[in-house]
Amino acid sequence: MPDLLIERDEHYAVITLNRPDARNALSPPLLVDLCAVFRELQHDSTVRAVILTGAGTAFCAGLDLKAMGDSEDGLGVYHIHGEHDIVAAMEDFDRPIIVGVNGVAATGGFELALMGDILIASSAARFADTHARVGLAPGWGLSQKLARIIGPSRAREAHFTGNFITAEQAQDWGLVSRTVDPEALLPECRRVAMDIAGCVPDTVRVYKQMVNDGLEMDLGAGLIMERNVMGPVNTRVSGAAIAQRRSGVQSRGKEQSS
Repeated sequence: MPDLLIERDEHYAVITLNRPDARNALSPPLLVDLCAVFRELQHDSTVRAVILTGAGTAFCAGLDLKAMGDSEDGLGVYHIHGEHDIVAAMEDFDRPIIVGVNGVAATGGFELALMGDILIASSAARFADTHARVGLAPGWGLSQKLARIIGPSRAREAHFTGNFITAEQAQDWGLVSRTVDPEALLPECRRVAMDIAGCVPDTVRVYKQMVNDGLEMDLGAGLIMERNVMGPVNTRVSGAAIAQRRSGVQSRGKEQSS
């Protein structure tokens, strides 16, 4: 059985980390394959969104500590750079990444989840940063992202103690969009993926880039950036196209309200 499963729907792909006996820990080969899959999907225009989840009862336990312990190179066994750089591979993917957090997301697995755009959690999900417990420093953005999402005090407590953040806390703190029952997690992720697929693909790509760029700026700079992007993008859309799409939006609204 492969350590990484890929399922393709008409408009989206589902990537499943498939090392359930190891809590989906990222072995060096699995990390290489995960990078390769995101780079492959980047060149597939039929894929409007990607769902990333885990098999079994864990999302991802982070880097495989056994693989590091068995190597004289320690962390160097991963060669995390170039084409093996998962941060770059996921950042370069220009469509939405939906992360279905089905269970424990710990340390590097926590960081992997935060590389996504939309996080939806099972009620069985738990998040933990155990870097300080094992004597490692984060390198995939956790020390910078988490405080910006849930606030400095909560983030510091998570970093300095290694204690778990429950699914309920994650929802209350805005870490995830929502929590659902375990059996509803993948169907909910698929529903969101199909909603994304129903929007204009080029606009979704531009929107993702605008949001991500804006998060690295103050509000004033972000508003200027938005205006600069808006002009060239909106002038490429005809009035007839807007009218046609607007009728589709109105029809969808009626369906959802009925």
